Amino acid sequence: MLGEKIRRKRIEKNMSLKELAEKIELTASFLSQVERELAEPSITSLRKIAEALDVPIFYFLLDDEDHSPVVRKSQRKVLRFPQSHLTYELLSPDLNRQMEVLIARLDPGASSGDEASSHPGEECILVLEGKMEIKVGEETYYLEEGDSIYYFASIPHSLRNCGDGQLVFLSAITPPQF
Repeated sequence: MLGEKIRRKRIEKNMSLKELAEKIELTASFLSQVERELAEPSITSLRKIAEALDVPIFYFLLDDEDHSPVVRKSQRKVLRFPQSHLTYELLSPDLNRQMEVLIARLDPGASSGDEASSHPGEECILVLEGKMEIKVGEETYYLEEGDSIYYFASIPHSLRNCGDGQLVFLSAITPPQF
């Protein structure tokens, strides 16, 4: 399903496998395997694919929405990447809003990705459980339960669980970029 959505969006954008591969610095053969559901991209690779195709990551993972303003806990869209210790749950009803709201869970010692990410807009994070190390540009901040941080998301940022237990945090991003 993920691969099918990537292929449809790539074709919609009138882009060949080779063109997309060059744009995101991956091989066309790997992308072909992803589109045929023979391989799964890492969170970093999926971010690059989404950026190149000009859609948020959740675009590839959401089913048809029922357009209700209510998102029941049992009906949250969950994003879990293979070989990643990070899970996201979409709290906003869909991506056709001015912001997206997520709950994320990160295992001890794990980080948000292979490299720092940046995207247009602003982001606010609230730590619900655990301890977070977050780098925004050249600055490093340490947050604990109840602490929050607000920053311009165009500045490269990354985060890591620096505690002994699971890190759970709420993230609000505008405009939707995930």
